[in-house]
Amino acid sequence: MLSASCSNVEKKYQVRKLEISDKSKGFLELLQQLTVCDSVSDQEFQTRFEELKSCGDDHVVCVIEDECSNKIIATGSVFIERKFIRNCGKAGHIEDVVVDSNSRGLQLGKNIVEFLTDHARSVGCYKVVLYCSAKNSGFYEKCGFEQKAIEMAKYFT
Repeated sequence: MLSASCSNVEKKYQVRKLEISDKSKGFLELLQQLTVCDSVSDQEFQTRFEELKSCGDDHVVCVIEDECSNKIIATGSVFIERKFIRNCGKAGHIEDVVVDSNSRGLQLGKNIVEFLTDHARSVGCYKVVLYCSAKNSGFYEKCGFEQKAIEMAKYFT
């Protein structure tokens, strides 16, 4: 955990799982710093939250909250793919890692990635992968990842 000062009180930044109340703490606004994240109603958020919760350990969204401001300042997710290869093994896929632009440099992204990687390992994954832009590859290399493949994508409109 990392410490920060909050009105002369030592505060620790802790990674935890997403909670339903995090919508009101700027969770979606944080995701907008990463990619397109349109308006989501409270009902839509609750429905998606419950869907993901029903996946148990197969889909985890984690956050770091700045408890001084009650804002979500970092997030990421991992989903577990069940495969036939590798003796019906499992692979973790890390997605949507973002740290608020005002909170970068505090190792929050590293903490998020470590939490997600540890989760994938704890549920028996033989690997964990992620896709990132070239400009972010250095960060992920510092987290122990190495370039392995070329990403291809086809978007549906």
